[in-house]
Amino acid sequence: MVGERIEAVMQTDIVRLTPDMPIREAVARLVETESAAAPVVDETDTLVGILSQKDCFRSALNASYYQQWSGTVAEYFTSDVETIEASTDFVTAAEMFLEKPYRTYPVVRGGQLVGILARSDLLAAFLKYG
Repeated sequence: MVGERIEAVMQTDIVRLTPDMPIREAVARLVETESAAAPVVDETDTLVGILSQKDCFRSALNASYYQQWSGTVAEYFTSDVETIEASTDFVTAAEMFLEKPYRTYPVVRGGQLVGILARSDLLAAFLKYG
């Protein structure tokens, strides 16, 4: 386990959202893929934020009240996003999950988005490699 890096267990086939995407479409993608969150990227595929299931509840409640979905991802996503480097070891990643309430972290290499790490991915890795 010592020395194992999260790049070995991160998800690389991930949902990417854009700020101008209708929020209803983004919610549908999160639900369809059973994702707790998805990275929000600009036209150059640069990470600009993250949209979590929790972020989507404001829009869902508005849709419930007004009988229609409105708005875009830009109105609901979190732009101050914490990332994790692909070369991070399992122990450091586990400590990050313990310190913060996040269920997922966008994974970057050299500042470029390369995947996402969910708590469940890391727990599975501890079972597999531990």
